[in-house]
Amino acid sequence: MSIFGKIMSAIFGTKADAAEPVGGVGSAAGGTSASVPMVDVAPILDKAVAAKGEKLEWRTSIVDLMKALNIDSSLGARKELAKELKYDGDTNDSAKMNIWLHKQVMTKLAANGGKLPDDLKH
Repeated sequence: MSIFGKIMSAIFGTKADAAEPVGGVGSAAGGTSASVPMVDVAPILDKAVAAKGEKLEWRTSIVDLMKALNIDSSLGARKELAKELKYDGDTNDSAKMNIWLHKQVMTKLAANGGKLPDDLKH
């Protein structure tokens, strides 16, 4: 399973196991995706962070988001995620890549039925 698939699965449940990210932004605009129920992402991630028992800032950090979901957050794993999501920047500039990854993951969660808090909508 792809790394983004693992993120989807951890948030949306096992029905997301086979889900691939939706490519276009048009699909997020109230389309006819009745098969994908709306999932409130924040409470799920807040609960995952609470269960970890450490201070994790999933709202701003891709590393912390991945840690909260028990997904490998190593640089190698993040580079793999960047490849999956078609990052075309320098993967050796991890700070820039991490910011891009967080924004893309939030965008793709929303495009796949995730309800995000207003401060995370890009």
